[in-house]
Amino acid sequence: MPKIYQPAEDSYLISNYLEKVLPALKRKNPNLKLLEIGIGSGIQLETALKAGIKKENILGTDINEEAVNYCKRLGFSSIKSDLFENIRGKFDIIVFNPPYLPEDKKEPKISRTATTGGKKGSEIIKRFLKQAKGYLKEGGRIFLITSSLAEDIDFKGFVYDSEKSAEKKLFFERLSLWELKG
Repeated sequence: MPKIYQPAEDSYLISNYLEKVLPALKRKNPNLKLLEIGIGSGIQLETALKAGIKKENILGTDINEEAVNYCKRLGFSSIKSDLFENIRGKFDIIVFNPPYLPEDKKEPKISRTATTGGKKGSEIIKRFLKQAKGYLKEGGRIFLITSSLAEDIDFKGFVYDSEKSAEKKLFFERLSLWELKG
């Protein structure tokens, strides 16, 4: 397996929730278009496909070229992109399991790209939220993970209706899955 982000508690929190909600969303719109930012191992792409979203309507991106190539080998349309840098078009669903931990200078550099969201842990999330609105179809939804360890995350300044959809308590943090509606 290449050096890509492997599924962990955060990945399964999103996947389990998407398994529940995607079939109903697909019944309302059989042509749902899904974008995942930060595909890692491709677990959310596979979850979307199992939920019935057409493979040609699924796009994955990652800043890590190894993750992009791995997901291409799985048969998914995948491109290298820093957030929305190389994205064109609009999507009904955008999924993002971002790097959300505050900077830890003791962490090896090789793993920081997948885990560190900036000095406070929220900088990448804020960049994502500013950009995402331009890529979300009207009535679309964003599924986003945050950590209780990240500071200064506030959805109000980004014109999204937000609802905490799921939560996982770990011994040192609380992960939250947010459903944001555009």
